[in-house]
Amino acid sequence: MTEVRVRFAPSPTGELHIGGARTALFNWLFARKEKGTFVLRIDDTDTERSQEKYWKGILEGLNWLGLDWDEGPEKGGPYGPYFQSQRYDSYIREINKLLGKGKAYRCYCSKEELAKGREEAKKQGKPFIYPGNCRPKDNQKDQLDPNLDISESVIRFKTPDSGETVIHDKIRGTVTFENQHIEDFIILKSDGVPTYNFASVVDDWEMNISHVIRAEEHLTNTSRQKLIAEALSYNVPEYAHVPIILAPDKSKLSKRHGATSVQEFRDEGFLPEALINYLALMGWSPPGEQEILSLDEIVKYFSLERVSKTAAIYDLKKVTWINGHYFRESDPERLADLSIPFLQARGFLPENPTIEDKEMTNKIVKVMHDRAKTLKEFADSVDYFFHENFQYDEKEVSKVLGKEDAGRNIKYLIDKLKDVENFNKENIEKAFQETCQELDISPGRLNKPVRLALSGVTMGPELMDMVQILGKDKTLQRLEEALQKIEELIGQ
Repeated sequence: MTEVRVRFAPSPTGELHIGGARTALFNWLFARKEKGTFVLRIDDTDTERSQEKYWKGILEGLNWLGLDWDEGPEKGGPYGPYFQSQRYDSYIREINKLLGKGKAYRCYCSKEELAKGREEAKKQGKPFIYPGNCRPKDNQKDQLDPNLDISESVIRFKTPDSGETVIHDKIRGTVTFENQHIEDFIILKSDGVPTYNFASVVDDWEMNISHVIRAEEHLTNTSRQKLIAEALSYNVPEYAHVPIILAPDKSKLSKRHGATSVQEFRDEGFLPEALINYLALMGWSPPGEQEILSLDEIVKYFSLERVSKTAAIYDLKKVTWINGHYFRESDPERLADLSIPFLQARGFLPENPTIEDKEMTNKIVKVMHDRAKTLKEFADSVDYFFHENFQYDEKEVSKVLGKEDAGRNIKYLIDKLKDVENFNKENIEKAFQETCQELDISPGRLNKPVRLALSGVTMGPELMDMVQILGKDKTLQRLEEALQKIEELIGQ
């Protein structure tokens, strides 16, 4: 088998979308499975929309996901540069080859002229195909001077008038395009910038790419790119087009369906390994019914033959469920470190957390990490550990603290806890047990109002853990404040 060299070639015109991340993952998995090379290339020929912040964000997103590239920006490699904007000399050289062979030509048609043609085709209910107004009738040859002003013209590829272009796709099978339906498309714009279809072919050839694995929506482009490759006598890479990702209602995926970029998932507090696991299952299935897979397991089982032809459906509930699993199984100390920015954003921790702050966070994570599905959800649910201004669930206040024995029970517990010198879990539990025994009440009659007094809610981590983390002073202070609330309720 030929040495496997695959590439992920995003356009830096926005954030790394989950569709792009899935494409990067499938390329990375194929390279790792076949002991090949994963190349990252930035296709920045869209000069109007490409921005440095976007390609840097793409690199950041790939690094966060753990998808390391073997060649590309920040790594270098023998086939650089890895930005299309730095490869224009190659494109002009190859365009000159096509012009010299009579397989490309200059087009001087105005935008107004072409717009008129599109409008007419629209009225007739037909797709617009460039009519070949500037196409030479004979096998005219030309050369392009890199210093020549071509602002009044573009360069078009001369598509064969007949025959078929056949794509042997490793996922979709054989796909055939009638050449007569492929117009003479532009390969060099009037500003001297090559189009995506042309630049990608040249780059894939010069970078020795063996397999092009990309989204289904590029399938039409593939017919054009194969024509260019054949006209330049290039070896054509093998193609594999992965299924499109649709919203749950089968519409085009957009922001209204929830997080759709890698950055959004990261900012929502998802774990990279969970997102990788989910992305792998969007259009690919491992043998068996297993859905939770480590990256090593995904590499072991991955093959293009197991990639589906049908659209993948975006399911935010499923990715959240998968993240919840990884959240529960993760090392609490790692989760504590990852949660710090989320806690800082809510004002729970200072910009430079102290050792005591970090120890406190570690303790909270250990008792709470099985109750949250994301880092953001975790941070939203632990406010009462960090400050006194947490909100009481007012529905529960009257129902729980309003019971006639709630005040008596809490007062009795306060006295017990005041006598506890070594405020550890064992001694705290003993004080609760003695209170229940001496008052002849069930643990629920005591625990529920105490939990509400300490946290403002009736659900949460194991109560003794909560009391120990809060410490003696905070616990007693909040219980005293709860007594005041009870008095207010009774007074009403």
